[in-house]
Amino acid sequence: MSDKLSFFSELKRRNVYKVAVAYAVVSWLLVQIATQVFPFFDIPSWAVRLVVLLLVLGFPVALILSWAFEITPEGVKWESEIEADKSITHHTGRKIVAVTIALAVVAAGLFVYQLVGRDRRARRSDSQTAEGGRPGGPSLRAQSIPEVPNKSIAVLPFDNLSDDKSNAYFAEGIQDEILTRLSKIAALKVISRSSTQKYKSAPDNLREVGKQLGVAHLLEGSVQKIANAVHINVQLIRATTDEHVWAESYNRKLDDLFGVEGEVASAIADQLKATLTGAEQKAVADKPTQNTAAYEAYLRGLAIEHTQYSYEAYQQAAREYVEAVQLDPNFAFAWARLAVLRSFLYFNAVDLNTNNAGAVKEAADRAIALAPEAGESWIAQGAYRYRVLRDFAGAVTAYKQAQVRLPNNSYLLQNLAFVQRRLGLWQEAEATFKKALELDPRDFQLLGSIGGEFYTYLRRFDEARAAMDRALEISPDSGSVRASKAVTFQNEGRLDEAARELARIPSDTTDDFVLSPRINQAIYERHFDQAITAIERKLSSVPAGQPFDSVTELALVQLGFCQQWTGGCASKFLW
Repeated sequence: MSDKLSFFSELKRRNVYKVAVAYAVVSWLLVQIATQVFPFFDIPSWAVRLVVLLLVLGFPVALILSWAFEITPEGVKWESEIEADKSITHHTGRKIVAVTIALAVVAAGLFVYQLVGRDRRARRSDSQTAEGGRPGGPSLRAQSIPEVPNKSIAVLPFDNLSDDKSNAYFAEGIQDEILTRLSKIAALKVISRSSTQKYKSAPDNLREVGKQLGVAHLLEGSVQKIANAVHINVQLIRATTDEHVWAESYNRKLDDLFGVEGEVASAIADQLKATLTGAEQKAVADKPTQNTAAYEAYLRGLAIEHTQYSYEAYQQAAREYVEAVQLDPNFAFAWARLAVLRSFLYFNAVDLNTNNAGAVKEAADRAIALAPEAGESWIAQGAYRYRVLRDFAGAVTAYKQAQVRLPNNSYLLQNLAFVQRRLGLWQEAEATFKKALELDPRDFQLLGSIGGEFYTYLRRFDEARAAMDRALEISPDSGSVRASKAVTFQNEGRLDEAARELARIPSDTTDDFVLSPRINQAIYERHFDQAITAIERKLSSVPAGQPFDSVTELALVQLGFCQQWTGGCASKFLW
């Protein structure tokens, strides 16, 4: 017993207890500082875990050092080298206590601050809940409507006045090019095309359109192409009063068309009193190519890419961009769009003979070499690093470079958010998604992604369904969004509600976003025969020789399990 008392007395004399308490207080402070400061500097979340691990590993080391060594006026010495009457551990102990008390006061202050902040957030959440919000966080449904800035604009679809209706791509391309140039002006808020394309060229309810899009001004236009001549008419309208602020007509030959989009964008910036930097003036006025045929191929690619949503359509758009760069090898924007489309097709294993890693790299590198200051070139680099190299940190760097040059590009922000999500930067990704939504408030696919691929992953199911309900208000027939909503119910074990959502989707759809939830629903309900039927229907739809994508491969695995659970024969697809 005396040996135990002697041991504990020695621990006390050597300040081991005091070091343990001081280490605990310092560790707590360091962890709190890391969790608050690291995200501000975009330091990955794993770094906080590393700090915690190092502090845990350091604790026994600190105790061993405090037992084995003593700090003296002559420096640090082994405790065994110091005579008992010359030890100053009691003085060192008082200093450790004083430092610990000071740090404890700081820690207590930080703890109280966090409690107060948490209480404020809770009261704010209660207030939002009373207004229909989600407890624990602001709901997309309950967000307050921000004041509409005067320097804000949406470019409505241009009317195609050509007798040849096959020239519709030309009107769509001119609209898109004007929108792209406006989006490079940081002083403006410019709504993305995916939110405006479902409106008429000249809607009757301009005030309502402006309210839905969150803008003060709307740009209407028309394009008429006859042989080698083009007539473009544009007019800027104040949404709240239906007042025509500015209008202009342009009559050009195709060979002299390339500067019109920049002229329109500059004139609009003047009307809205938006000051352009020197770099913005150059970006707005630059002519992408001097080759008329290459430009027309590029516009055809844009029109296909923005109006048709399928692998086949994207392959056709890519072929148009290939034609553009063959006609003009220095056409940087065509190289950039080609890189982005091919990276998407590569990522989804579509025609890998054409859309291989080398082809994506070539297009992205050609774009950045030809136009290193263009945001479009940096988007191409981001797509290559994200989808091909899987270099997520490099993709974030590229997308942020693009963001400097394209401050109003929702597509860019969406892809940046996807990569931030993959890096575990959840807060940054949420802020980026919300910024994208400000610029693209009527994009049901963006709302579906926010709900189905962000809030669902965080298990914030109420917010996920609020986002998807907004998407379904815009596009009630979207099977993929409705299926994603069903997944949130499945994740909560609410199978009846999931089944009701899936029942509202046509039964013959082969959409992968619908297929997976349907198969899972059948398995959860132990309707294995239904799951087998759905899987075999999907497998039969895959063209011969085409590699299976990840969704189809998973379905094949599920098919084997379902065959086993039913005790039936193995499907022909498993051989």
